[in-house]
Amino acid sequence: MAKFTTSQLRNVAVVGHGSSGKTSLVEALLFNSGVLSRMGRVEDGTTVSDWDVEEHRRGISINLSVVPVTFKDVKLNLVDTPGYLDFMGEVISALAVCEAGLVLVDSVAGVEVGTEMAWDRLNTANKPRLVFVNKIDRENANYQRVLTDLRETFSDSTIVPFQLPIGSAETFSGVVNLVDMKAYMGREGTPAAIPAEMMPQVNEARQFLVDSAAEADDELILKYLEGEELTEDEVRHGLHDGVKAGHIVPVFCGTATANIGLYSLIRALTHYVPAPDETNVSGLKNGEAVRVGNNANDITSGFVFKTIVDRYVGRMNYVRIFSGTLKKDDHLRNQRTGKDARIQNLFSVVGKDLSAIPDLVAGDIGVVTKLDELLTTDTLADLSTSLKIIEPDYPKPLYTVAVVPATKADSAKMSQSLHALIEEDPTLSVEYVQATKQNVLQGMGESHIDAAIHSLESKFGVRVETSLPRVSYQETVTRNGNAHYRHKKQTGGAGQFADVELRVEPLERGAGFEYASEVFGGAIPTTFIPSIEKGIRQVLDQGVLAGYPIVDVKAVVYDGKYHPVDSKDIAFQTAGREGFKQAMREAGPALLEPIYNIQVTVPDEYMGDVMGDLNTRRGRVQGMEQRGNRTIVRAQVPLAEILRYGTDLRSMTQGRGIYAIDFDHYEPVPSHLVDSIVEHHKQEHEEIHD
Repeated sequence: MAKFTTSQLRNVAVVGHGSSGKTSLVEALLFNSGVLSRMGRVEDGTTVSDWDVEEHRRGISINLSVVPVTFKDVKLNLVDTPGYLDFMGEVISALAVCEAGLVLVDSVAGVEVGTEMAWDRLNTANKPRLVFVNKIDRENANYQRVLTDLRETFSDSTIVPFQLPIGSAETFSGVVNLVDMKAYMGREGTPAAIPAEMMPQVNEARQFLVDSAAEADDELILKYLEGEELTEDEVRHGLHDGVKAGHIVPVFCGTATANIGLYSLIRALTHYVPAPDETNVSGLKNGEAVRVGNNANDITSGFVFKTIVDRYVGRMNYVRIFSGTLKKDDHLRNQRTGKDARIQNLFSVVGKDLSAIPDLVAGDIGVVTKLDELLTTDTLADLSTSLKIIEPDYPKPLYTVAVVPATKADSAKMSQSLHALIEEDPTLSVEYVQATKQNVLQGMGESHIDAAIHSLESKFGVRVETSLPRVSYQETVTRNGNAHYRHKKQTGGAGQFADVELRVEPLERGAGFEYASEVFGGAIPTTFIPSIEKGIRQVLDQGVLAGYPIVDVKAVVYDGKYHPVDSKDIAFQTAGREGFKQAMREAGPALLEPIYNIQVTVPDEYMGDVMGDLNTRRGRVQGMEQRGNRTIVRAQVPLAEILRYGTDLRSMTQGRGIYAIDFDHYEPVPSHLVDSIVEHHKQEHEEIHD
């Protein structure tokens, strides 16, 4: 296997809307490099990138896939990513370890919601990007229309065509390279003269490209303004610097399935994508921010950006080396756990296929196995350093389902298998919600959760049933309430006796529960005061109104009686418990519901529909902000109203709206809704006990 230095490496995340042809492009580039004897098809499930069973079932990518492609003396690590919004976490992971993104755009559809999402993620990661307009051979393909669409949608970027297509639809046969002013025809990219009829269009586009190159370099712009012609090398230099800085977004064109225009594309990727040693990444060292510069001679550090847990193979961790050289049998430290680990196995990766290698140089990507505590976003580093690579921010879950094991056999394995899924995917989470007594699986959307549920069965042999999760309401009181409860039980031997008078008082929101005693004169011996509290706490988790936890309440015992023989701990627990229930019912019990901050980003034309919909969901709009051709609406909405908001938002905005939510506070449920919630709880309780 050929060895590559850091300067000979390129890491490119292939991103874009679903069905824009990302996987087919990677497949074609792999075929052109000679690794494949024939190109696989996404429809047949035969591509190198889409190797997961779940991907074959759906016919779409759901995992990132690393596919190295060599071109001359350069190795490009292409990281193919899903285009569906539910799997955006894979895109974020890919961008964390790549120097640039290649954005695919369909020549007919133009800019789509997935294009916009990928662009936003590239902006967040502050990474340069290149655009490939794919499927130029399709009927109704229109390269110029796509360029206009790109410029209007991403008006803050300088969109510069580096190529023009020769023909379109069934007549598409090659591309014109505006940098070296040559045509490249067919699959082989055979050099040819530019068609004469295209020269006016070519000259105009070439002038814009040279202008953009000059503006990217101070020396070049001075020379250009003085009327001197720029050489081809100077133009390339200016373009390289402009692309690297993100000032220029180059646009290329072709068709992946027919394999036309790809020779020019891969040549451009090797030239315009920054090499790892031209960039650096943020880290922390001894608590202070540092920049890590992809130096192969520095101390070793690597970042885990994907984890696969297989019940047969074990754990596989995809790692990008950011400094030094990782070697088999190296002893490194997991900076999260502080534990040392020996690199027992080190592999290069092509899709799902692993090949053993002796080392991995700074800037390269590989796989380590059999490191049981190593998780996604962990840093492996030399024992002599505290260096930690800063992990990217992943979005918070938007879609939740309650999960229960399908059988008793599944029950024994469900928890462990769910946590294995969480270790694979940072955008998945699972928690047991005490308020609702449910295990809740959280993800980015319906498809994301559905894929996780199917993976549970296919990878771990665990079947679960899902349902809409219950809202985690809380119960509290609105005023003081008093109660007197006497517990008396005689069973032939020693009896039970306890007499308790207590009151409950409302506390400030968020105060929780408080307990106090105002008993004087020995009416209740001090040894039984904690017994009363123990009884009260038995009620706190189950409520008195609708079965939800009680919060923000103070219970005060102020009087009572005892019997010198029959009074005992259990008697005062019972009296405390039942007396507290009575006092709660006298104190104006109320339900509290969780209120979430929601941020909805939609194209301007859908803003009215979204605002009206939020009002029907009891939302309170907090403000709006214009960003390009999109509006950001910020509001507060009860969780009960947005449990399936993602599905409704997609319907309202033709898939172009996105949102994020974050818990803010609890507040009382409107009185007209309380009865229905209480009744629903009673029905559920009856069904469980039938």
